[in-house]
Amino acid sequence: MKKLKLSESQIVTMLQEGSAGVPIADLCRKYGISPSAYYKLRSKYADMNLSDIKRLRELEIENNRLKKMYADLSLDHMILKDVVEKKLGSQSSDDH
Repeated sequence: MKKLKLSESQIVTMLQEGSAGVPIADLCRKYGISPSAYYKLRSKYADMNLSDIKRLRELEIENNRLKKMYADLSLDHMILKDVVEKKLGSQSSDDH
C-alpha cells in the first residue's frame, strides 16, 4: 500500500475545507490524492484536531514496533520450546 504524502496539518486543513463546502474534486486535485483517499481520511480522522492526529500516528508507530517485538519474541519462544522438547525427548530415550 502506498504511503500517504500529506502531513497532519495538511489533512486537518483539507478536511476543514471539505466540511466548509469546497468541492471534493477540487480538494483532491489540490492535495494530489484520489477521491477514495479523501473519503478514507475523512472517515479515519473525522472530528479530530491536529494534536489528535499526531498522537494517533505516534500510537500507530508504537503499535507496529510492539507487534514486531512480539513476533520476534514469539518466534524465539517457539524455537526454544522445540529445542527443550527435543532435548527432553532424547533424554527419555537414552534412559530406556
